[in-house]
Amino acid sequence: MQTRTAFLIAVLVACMGFASAGEKRKRGKTPPPPAPLTEAGRQLEAQYTEQLESLKTELKLALPEFDEQKKAAYLQVREAEKAAEAKMNAAQKGLDAVKRAETLLGIAKDRLIPDAEKGIETTKSQLAKATTDEERAALQEALTKWEKKKESALKTLETRQAELVKMKAEEPTLIKQFDVAEKEYAQARSQVKDAMRGLGLGEFLARDTLDAKLAKYVILTEATPNGLAAFAQEGEEQAKLVKALLADNALMVRMAVADGAKGNNYGKAMKIYTDIQKASTKAKEGVLNKLALAISLEHAVPVQRRNPTGLTDAPATVAPVERYLQFEKAYLVGELDPGFKRQSAWALRMVVDGYEPDEILVWGRKMLRNYRPDHVTTSDYKWRYVAAVKTEIRYGSQDNKYDKPELQFFQNILMNGGICGRRAFFGRFILRAFGIPTCARPQRGHAALAHWSPEGWVVCLGAKWGYGSTPTRYKKDLDFLANTQARENEKAFMQVKRAQWMGDVMGEEQFFGFHAGDPGFWYLASLHVQLAIIERAKAVALAAVGEDIGEANEPTVKDKIEAATIVEKDKTVTVDGGVITIPAAACSKPTNNTEKIKFMPSNLGGMQLHYGRLGSTPETFEYTFDVPKAGRYALTARVVTPSWKQHLFVSANGAKESVAIPLPFTVGMWDKTEPVEIVLAEGKNVLTFSRKHEGLKGVTIRDFTLKPVRN
Repeated sequence: MQTRTAFLIAVLVACMGFASAGEKRKRGKTPPPPAPLTEAGRQLEAQYTEQLESLKTELKLALPEFDEQKKAAYLQVREAEKAAEAKMNAAQKGLDAVKRAETLLGIAKDRLIPDAEKGIETTKSQLAKATTDEERAALQEALTKWEKKKESALKTLETRQAELVKMKAEEPTLIKQFDVAEKEYAQARSQVKDAMRGLGLGEFLARDTLDAKLAKYVILTEATPNGLAAFAQEGEEQAKLVKALLADNALMVRMAVADGAKGNNYGKAMKIYTDIQKASTKAKEGVLNKLALAISLEHAVPVQRRNPTGLTDAPATVAPVERYLQFEKAYLVGELDPGFKRQSAWALRMVVDGYEPDEILVWGRKMLRNYRPDHVTTSDYKWRYVAAVKTEIRYGSQDNKYDKPELQFFQNILMNGGICGRRAFFGRFILRAFGIPTCARPQRGHAALAHWSPEGWVVCLGAKWGYGSTPTRYKKDLDFLANTQARENEKAFMQVKRAQWMGDVMGEEQFFGFHAGDPGFWYLASLHVQLAIIERAKAVALAAVGEDIGEANEPTVKDKIEAATIVEKDKTVTVDGGVITIPAAACSKPTNNTEKIKFMPSNLGGMQLHYGRLGSTPETFEYTFDVPKAGRYALTARVVTPSWKQHLFVSANGAKESVAIPLPFTVGMWDKTEPVEIVLAEGKNVLTFSRKHEGLKGVTIRDFTLKPVRN
């Protein structure tokens, strides 16, 4: 079954229909009303219109003449391909429903019922220890609720078991239907390829001789002569920018390949691109030039900043040049992901499009390196950076009312958690901060995200590819995925763009995926060329990750506990002038990673300890060390915390009473706790640290300092 599913997703077929070749169609949304022009503006509009019409005539003459019989053969086998795909989709939908039923049954069996039983057990234990009538009444009410939850969960289990039995009975038929449709599809695909070769489409689209003219035509059409003239009439500088753009063939091609300027504001895009070039000589080549182009295109429509609600005088929009300079600096000092330099201008648009202020991007990188450096260095690219959602963003909206007006949106999410939307927002933010392209990928009733990895784009916090959409021009997520896969081969992908551009010349409506609707001849050809690129590359859709925590606080499958490498230097306790410094890695219990406690390399050097929020079973950790002189000591800890109202508790040498250490809300930066006094004996001592787990958030500790208290 995995082979069938992988094949279906890999080839990404979901053709929804075909329009006769050359058929005129509307080009998307209704264009805005013409901008008012001055006399100079009207003259410019006339010039741009003349260029556009001249290009259109020239490009139409350059079109190949197709044999009508061969074209008819292409259309016929296309219909067979579409019919086979429809059968395959229908069977796959049924098979997916079986898997979904199995998942729902597992949730009822492994999560709903055990949670209710645990709640009953805990409440009964608390009830036995209750000392007042008021306390007993409250606990009895809670117990009744837990018992009702268990009763409901048992009924849910029974219902889901019955549904699964029924679906399982239909599964063999669905598998057979899929197998038949798969064979029919393979045959039809082979015939489509033969028909395209017969038309000579491949030879025509492989030529780059028309690229500059096609790109210029697309830009003039999208920007409109009126829109370009309205920008150019603003002044001499603006007129020169439009002239420079229309004279720069290479730049126009790159803009068109990267899907053009946001809002079709090419004049504004050219202004931003030029301003970036003036601000930095490094923006002229390599990935930084691609970054400059990405920002120019994406910020051609100003991006509204999401500022702290208490900061009323902050800029309303993101400053494009400052956004570029922020990422340039981070790249040059090695703060961005190594994969950043591999990205195209198109992909980088999904790095630079965030509404967070630039200083929050800087904060995000620093925060994660301080607090969870293991998420930065993990080799698992599916979870790199974004694992912070799983480990740190508590599910639930009950604390959102405590968001602080002085904090930015993503800092508040880290502090107070959220449901699917806020968690996906944070995930995309932290990916952007490190230069990883990411896109919203909502599905029905749920927010998720998709992001780049070296193996391909992956869905995180939601269902697999095929169950969602994107806010891009590639509306259906499978169409977006197909585009990312084909773009991996830049040279071959140019054939896709040429076919699309020819469709624009012929006035076809734009379709960017098989799931988008009923494309005209050239746009359909572009999709078949794209599909052929994907098939040759043997690209497959990566499995989604984090679906089990999309709407849950903890994953159903726990991460494997990997051993940490702790050298002697990292756990050496030192004494200097009576002041004792205990590295966090100097634990005598535990001595290595557990479910709650993890040791990891610190950005301050050495190792640090992280006490995680996940898991309801508390753990203690201890330090055994020698004290040169008995007496009272002021204990402080160097910590990073993501939230407020958190405590650490310490007891010395088995004392029954522990001392509370209030943890400062450091907003992800390093800080020290306020000192608390403890009494130590001369010689061997043991400090035992613990935490209370209600409302628990994580804390990272670098070291402890014990300073003698002078009388």
